[in-house]
Amino acid sequence: MHVITIVAPIFTLIAIGYLAARTNFISDNAQKGLSEFAFKLAMPCLLFRTIAGATAALGNPFDLWLAYFGASAIIWLIATLATSLLLRRPLIDSATIAMSTVYGNTVMIGIPLCLAVYGPEAATPIAILLSIHSPLYWFIATLHHQWVTRESGKSTSQITTELFLSLAKNPLMIGIFSAALWRVGGLGIPKSMDGILALLGQAGIPCALISLGASLTRFRIAGQLPTLSLMLVLKLIAMPALAYWLAVHVLRLPTVAAGVITIFAAMPAGANAYLFAERTGRVLNSTSGVVALGTAIAAVSVALLIANIETLIRAQ
Repeated sequence: MHVITIVAPIFTLIAIGYLAARTNFISDNAQKGLSEFAFKLAMPCLLFRTIAGATAALGNPFDLWLAYFGASAIIWLIATLATSLLLRRPLIDSATIAMSTVYGNTVMIGIPLCLAVYGPEAATPIAILLSIHSPLYWFIATLHHQWVTRESGKSTSQITTELFLSLAKNPLMIGIFSAALWRVGGLGIPKSMDGILALLGQAGIPCALISLGASLTRFRIAGQLPTLSLMLVLKLIAMPALAYWLAVHVLRLPTVAAGVITIFAAMPAGANAYLFAERTGRVLNSTSGVVALGTAIAAVSVALLIANIETLIRAQ
């Protein structure tokens, strides 16, 4: 496996999207249309075809969840404590800082990388992790913010209901869950249907990456240096290290599952972290910085990880 052939195309497409948007080569309307096509149609088709056509059994998801979200929980706690004890910031900032240190860009960057490294075998662990990734983080972050602000806000049941309704309307989640049901039913994918899904799916990754690059023009590298540095270290170094340790040394997961977990954990912060910062009105500059700068740094950090990940996992 040559790491350059895996990582370079992905981050080059991100750079192309950034330059195209920065130079106004593609308009704002074109960027919006590209993003909607990628995430409402092409990527769901890619996920459906990859998961429905996978040969590996779905298996027990709990060990995968424990490795990935166990690492997230530890990082979340560290970020929360560091907010007041190390950064000397008000505790009200802790939910946003914690969210930015665990919520990685698993869809736009993580899926292409995992499929490039492991091929269709990555489909099952990808589906298992993504099935609760977004709703769980939003649920915990919302409760956390309400707790530190001492606001009554919405009840837990209201938050849960809203998240489930949002999940039911999310095209990516629809693609994942419908593919899982399709596999359980043993239906198989008809050849004509597979051809259509393949064509749409092939467009998904490049469109998503160019869309990501274009979206980065809306973020700027700003914020307090200590806060930004802490968020970057926790997200790009501590999170994947913990996830790797739990997946390989504690739970002894299979190579592909452990690899997907580690790669997902190493993803830079995504736009959802910034959306949460906008919702709370806290740590906006540093969150913007961690998305923009984190994506740039990840081109190197992820390359180093992928270059060594199989050696690290197989050595155990």
